[in-house]
Amino acid sequence: MSVIKLKMNYLCIMQIHFIGATETVTGSKHLLETASGFKVLLDCGLYQGMGKDTEPMNRNLGLIPSDINAVILSHAHIDHSGNLPLLVKEGFLGSIFCTPQTLELVEVLLYDSAKIHESDIKYVNKRRAWARFIDAFIYIN
Repeated sequence: MSVIKLKMNYLCIMQIHFIGATETVTGSKHLLETASGFKVLLDCGLYQGMGKDTEPMNRNLGLIPSDINAVILSHAHIDHSGNLPLLVKEGFLGSIFCTPQTLELVEVLLYDSAKIHESDIKYVNKRRAWARFIDAFIYIN
């Protein structure tokens, strides 16, 4: 995580924490924190195309959701909005701000993403069950 401190007249007025999309172009997540402690998350995206690292990277938000006061979505793409469900599940209770057009698209994209995740986990569970069957078969023989 990278941090930039914005100073004015020798007083720190804001910090920007670059949590996601560092060293890659997906998983956009930037935390703005004012001197008074107000925290705004700019985007909460999913990492995509990172191979076997993708799932663990998406499970770790890199922040404490209940500490966030608000979220601003720059746009609806999944690499900017896809981890909103996990943020809420993990305790975010604030408001999410975006344009009406972004809201319209993000509803469709998150629903579609959920269906893809559901399909993916069915495939993973099927492979796990098959692997357990093979292990049991080898053990018996």
